[in-house]
Amino acid sequence: MSPELTHTAPLFVVLNACSGRSDAADTRTLIAKELDASGREHHIAVIERGMQIADGARRAVEQAMAQGGAVVAAGGDGTINAVAQEAHDAGCPMGVLPQGTFNYFSRTHGIPTETTEAVRALMSSRVEPVQVGLVNENVFLVNASLGLYPALLEDREQFKQRFGRHRIVALIAALATMLREHRQLRLRIELGDAVRDVRTPTLFVGNNRLQLEQVGIPEAPALDRGRVAAVMLKPVSTWAMLRLLLHGALGTLGDADGVETFQFQRMTVAPSLPYGRRRTKVAADGEVRWMRAPLEFRVSPKPLYLLKPIDDAVSADGQIGVPSQRGA
Repeated sequence: MSPELTHTAPLFVVLNACSGRSDAADTRTLIAKELDASGREHHIAVIERGMQIADGARRAVEQAMAQGGAVVAAGGDGTINAVAQEAHDAGCPMGVLPQGTFNYFSRTHGIPTETTEAVRALMSSRVEPVQVGLVNENVFLVNASLGLYPALLEDREQFKQRFGRHRIVALIAALATMLREHRQLRLRIELGDAVRDVRTPTLFVGNNRLQLEQVGIPEAPALDRGRVAAVMLKPVSTWAMLRLLLHGALGTLGDADGVETFQFQRMTVAPSLPYGRRRTKVAADGEVRWMRAPLEFRVSPKPLYLLKPIDDAVSADGQIGVPSQRGA
């Protein structure tokens, strides 16, 4: 059963102090000011550097469930992912105040990227179920991958720490990653009754239509049918890899030679790992972590209940409606 939420339900905000370009204290003050002006009961937990976002998210979700409220993630895709993991597991309604660099998830669902506008939009929102991807039971709302893409994310984070959180910095980091030599992954992929062995520098699974459409993946519409899309690169030279990066920037990656794309609901991937090692690096929504192989990618049977801004969201009885499920 979908959760119900009144327009007076308390909000429990998890603010990542390390997300975005602005000072966390200023962001907290801005959020509190807008919520105070609306008369909405709220609680803001600031996650400082060195603290675990997952722990703060878990506490906020527990409080929201106990008091009939909603949890709100204020941060980038990684913060949203951590809060979504707890909210999805508990069936807790969740709002988003984007603070990241690309903000694919929030932009897909019409959530403003400017904080003041996002808070105001949150006040006129309704609960709408959206599709969740899982890799070994770990939530991903935008994408999950292994191989080259996790390496790119790690390089990007180092560049951002040195030069700031800007899109041009992310692009330069991507170029630097592409110019290095990368080992080829050996993967055994089980998709339905079919089993195949492949060599690839990276396997990317997308659960965000906006991102997939931007780089030109033809399977993007499949997300509206309860599926996710996979992108797999064939072994290519460094210069060919740079040409693929250009194709992605031009929105024609799906048409490029050396790229294979397909859609699915469930897929098992078994990487060939060094002797004695059973874990592999996986990136999920911009956060790199170690996961135990084999990896199972699938669409979750239950949605995330997102507070999505809609002008006429609140009905006459004060309940926030729940329309049909849509993709992330």
